[in-house]
Amino acid sequence: MTDLDIQRVDGTAGDEQLEAWRYVHNTIIPAHVLSLADVRERATRNHLELAYEDGVLVGNSTVRPPAGDDAVAMVIARVLAEHRGRGLGEQLYERALRRARDLGARVIETCVLESNENGLRFAVKHGFAETDRYQLDGDPAWWIDLRLAG
Repeated sequence: MTDLDIQRVDGTAGDEQLEAWRYVHNTIIPAHVLSLADVRERATRNHLELAYEDGVLVGNSTVRPPAGDDAVAMVIARVLAEHRGRGLGEQLYERALRRARDLGARVIETCVLESNENGLRFAVKHGFAETDRYQLDGDPAWWIDLRLAG
């Protein structure tokens, strides 16, 4: 397994990085397309990263910092379909999980589109259990919130 080249995407990121992060998100989550302005705003409040393997964009991740009395953080790792099955998602997930815990998270959650069978399998394999199923206003897609056991 190759080590990934990781790039942080923060509030000072240029359009090229923001567009790369947006591309991965919108490709994997077509039910919730983000604009460049959406990603720019997310980069100011979340920990976003891009993942490259040998100079090729393979995925991204999001860590929503801990919030609330339970210090709940959201961790999401995304790998483009053509790069799955080689442990890249594992690297992204482990990195995002460490970041969430470094930020003080006591509870870890994730969110997966119901139609993303690979993402759901990955989450369950890593100890997540479903806590909620819902649709966003006007959106026919179903979303599943999951919480890491323990």
